[in-house]
Amino acid sequence: MNLPTTPSMRLDGKTAIIAGASSGIGLGAACALAEAGAHVVCVARRYEVLKEVVDAISKKGWSAEALQLDISDLKATEKALTIMPCFDIVVNSAGIARHTSALETTPQDYDAVMDINVRAAYFLSQICAKRMIEKGRKGSIVHISSQMGHVGGIDRAVYCASKWAIEGMVKAMAMEWGKSGVRINTICPTFVSTPLTQATLKDPQRAAWIMEKIKLGRLAEVDDIMGAVLYLSSDLSKMVTGTSLLVDGGWTAG
Repeated sequence: MNLPTTPSMRLDGKTAIIAGASSGIGLGAACALAEAGAHVVCVARRYEVLKEVVDAISKKGWSAEALQLDISDLKATEKALTIMPCFDIVVNSAGIARHTSALETTPQDYDAVMDINVRAAYFLSQICAKRMIEKGRKGSIVHISSQMGHVGGIDRAVYCASKWAIEGMVKAMAMEWGKSGVRINTICPTFVSTPLTQATLKDPQRAAWIMEKIKLGRLAEVDDIMGAVLYLSSDLSKMVTGTSLLVDGGWTAG
């Protein structure tokens, strides 16, 4: 009897680019993919911090390089990426939040969030997918979205709008690129214990609301997201595209 075999989660010989790799989930994604054997190109705006990340990854015996880049600068992004080898894996963890009530949102805050969370994500996907298709590469694109792309949130109208937009964008792109073997998906975490969430957690009412919603009774940690990144980047998920992997501790369950 020929027994079925589990697809490999190894990424040896693959090249991955991770936007927002200098901290938090992006840093975790870079480590997960590098440990699995991929060469990781770590992208962020702050070169000093990025160099520390790459040095630390390299000291583990993994393969990494730094690329200082602001992905909201579309011309610079296209110029930088089109002269590099075609990527097999793209992980976009770049994003910002401007949390205010919907009645107090300014056009400046709206534009800032949409510029990074939607516009930059859209064209990063386009640039990388175009090269994958031209090269006949069956690649995987992963966006770090949010549970807020599936529900609403207090003082998060703009952030929710940007994440719901990403969810719809990914479904449409998956429909177009699937026949070329290019997969695109999102990971939707709940609140993750990072410096960016500390301001919200210092508010007792907000902290109580969060812990009530998370059925597992704790915040997510960066390593809770790393496995999801590896899954969607590897052959373990070779039949998965146009969908969301909710790592939300049961928030959206009801």
